[in-house]
Order: sequence, then structure tokens, then C-alpha cells
Amino acid sequence: MLRRIDLRGAADGTANLAAVLPRAALDVTAAVEAVRPICADVRDRGAAAVREATARFDGVELTELRVPATALAAAHAALDPAVRAALVEAIRRTRLVHEAQRRADVTVAVADGSTVTERWVPVRRVGLYVPGGRVAYPSSVVMNVVPAQVAGVESLAVASPPQREYGGQPHPAVLAACALLGVDEVYAVGGAQAVAMFGYGVAGCPRVDLVTGPGNVYVAAAKRLLRGHVGIDSEAGPTEIAILADDSADPAYVAADLVAQAEHDPLAACLLVTPSAALADGVDAEMDKQVAATRHRERVEAALAGQSATVLVADLDAGLAVADEWAAEHLEVLTADAAAIAARVRNAGAIFVGPYAPVSLGDYLAGSNHVLPTGGTARHTGGLSVHSFLRGIHVVDCSRDALTAVAPHIRALGSAEDLAAHVAAVEVRVR
Repeated sequence: MLRRIDLRGAADGTANLAAVLPRAALDVTAAVEAVRPICADVRDRGAAAVREATARFDGVELTELRVPATALAAAHAALDPAVRAALVEAIRRTRLVHEAQRRADVTVAVADGSTVTERWVPVRRVGLYVPGGRVAYPSSVVMNVVPAQVAGVESLAVASPPQREYGGQPHPAVLAACALLGVDEVYAVGGAQAVAMFGYGVAGCPRVDLVTGPGNVYVAAAKRLLRGHVGIDSEAGPTEIAILADDSADPAYVAADLVAQAEHDPLAACLLVTPSAALADGVDAEMDKQVAATRHRERVEAALAGQSATVLVADLDAGLAVADEWAAEHLEVLTADAAAIAARVRNAGAIFVGPYAPVSLGDYLAGSNHVLPTGGTARHTGGLSVHSFLRGIHVVDCSRDALTAVAPHIRALGSAEDLAAHVAAVEVRVR
């Protein structure tokens, strides 16, 4: 049974939300100090430092960091046909959605003889991180690689932690997904050392321009440490779900989705927001049954007993305020007229509308991206997309007559800012 936070008596239905809503504690700042020497060692000693960190943290002695082509081919050949078919369909749907995001260059005439063109240029090389902790994530290969390919990134490298049970290579399903997508540069490296390898470059792995993909707190810390030296998508934290539901929701569906999110990680956060105490009671009863039967019961129970809760609110307007404040990575809307309610949501990584759009669909086959902002960062940040791999570059073209026409304005602004040389650089052209 989820603990309850009753906000129905609050004057505005929300109270001090930041103080009362649960979320897993993730001390990235402390982790930065733990990974700082690892990253510095990789910067200074290169591949040798990566191999030593891998032996220390993963218990795998690597002779080569890069996964051989034979291992990729073998994983592809051995892939279960049902998994292959699912990955092929996931790739198709994800590519379809992300191709619609690709921006065209646009030229704007700001005056006669003066134009600004916005060119959308992909980064040259990216390092894509695929986690490999409790479970394998071939779906994360799809979510990272497809938007990078659609953006037109020239050089893609994937890193995923080595697994002792697979001969020191990443999980075969991850390798097979890489092979299906035509990615042949894959490294058996995880954690902070993988981010440092990508950020600084080592023998056999040139430095990248951008690192993307989710990982544990040490991966997030390494991203924070190297940000600026290399681009990053975000500092991903533990996964989370919020479900905004009323008494039209099926308690079995709600419970199933909370359990599904909780099985990711003991630090997963699960929030049910509802004005219906009857629904909350029904969900508790369903949770008792479903948790007892789930495969990963121990981690599910830890997540549900930790940073998870049912929040009782006065009405759906108050529920929307709670959802927007919490800014969940995943938000399900299970209400009457769910589409209209979902359209009012401001803050969420992704929104799942109605009883037949569970987060599990988004994890695999909706076509949307599942690399999403966590920890409330959906208030200001979106998920991974084609735009993550593109830069807008303004190209300015101006004739002599057009520069002459605007020169008095430049003279006025340059004088106001006491930047006489700026004015002179124009006047020398138009005298």
C-alpha cells in the first residue's frame, strides 16, 4: 500500500508541494568528487586508465576496449526472432516520429539586400551511452541511435558496460540492436570512464562532440564534470512516473503501471494523484496482489515504500497543479476526457493519454523517445530528439546598399555602448 499525502484540506489544493512530494535523493554533487579522479586519469593516461577502471568497477579485464565486429555479427545472428521483429518495428516507428522533427534551413529577408539563413547542422561525432546494470536495454540503443542518424550525425559510437557472463562484452541484445542499426563502433565500457573516454578521447576512440543517454549517478556526475568540454543531453536520474487519475480509471491498470515503473530501480519514484479516495483504495488492493506476483518483487517493494505515494487532491485542477509541480519523466492521464486534461499539462517529459497508452508502450514501441528529463527537470528541458543533435547556425548575407541603409542605426547603438571600433568597421565600408 502506498503512503498517502492528503492535500484536500489545503486552501489552494496544493500546499507547499516541493516540500511534501517525494522524490529519490540523488547527490550528483557528491558523486562528482568520486568520479573526478577517474575522469582525470582517463584524460591523462587514456585507454590504460579506462581498462584499469573497468577491471576495478566491472571485474572485467579488457585487452581491447572496442567490441570486435565478430561479436556484433554473432549477437545479431543469435538474436531471438521475436526480439528481432520487435526491434525492427521499434526502429521503424521511432524513425517515423523522429524524421518529422528534422528542420529545414530557412532564409529570412530582413530588408532589401539583407538576409539571415538559419542552417541546421548536425554535430560531427556523438558518444551514445547505453546502461547495463540490472537489465539489458536494447531499446535504449534505438532511442539514442535513431534520432542521431535522422539528424545526419556523421560518426556514432556506443558504449555499454561489459558483462562477465558474456565474456566481457556488453549484453548480446545491446550488441544485436547496434548491428540492426548499422552501428559498428561499440565499446565495452561503462560508468564514468565511458563518459571520460568519449569526452577526452583515447587511443582507438576519438573524442566526441556530444554525449547522450541515461545512466547511474556516476554517469550523471561524469556528464556534469565534463559539460562544456563536451556537450551532454542531460543528467538523467532515477526513473519516475506520475499518474493523474479520477474514479473512471481502472485500479488494475493504475497498479500495473506503478509496479512496472518500480521494477526499474529501488530508487524509482511512483506518484498517483487523484481526487478519488475510492480509486486510491482500489489501487492499494490491486497493488497487494500485483506486487506479490511480480518477478522483481524486492526492488518494486523498495521503490514503492521509498519515494512513492498517493496524493489525494480536491479536484483535477488541483491534481494538474501537483503534476506540473512534480514535472514527471512520465505522466499518465487516466481520467474522463483524458485528452482535454492532458492538453492542459505544462510540465512532463512525455504524456500518455487514456487507458491504452501505458508508459510501457512509450518505452518500446510508441515511436516517441524514452530518454526523458527526470528529477523535475521537465520544467525546463525536453527529451532526447533530433534537435539534440543539431545546432542552428545563422548565416548573414548583406549587400553594400543594405549595409549603408542600416549604418545610422549601427552608429547610434555603437555610440550608446561606447564601441567606436564597431561603428568604424561599418563606416569604412559605406563612406
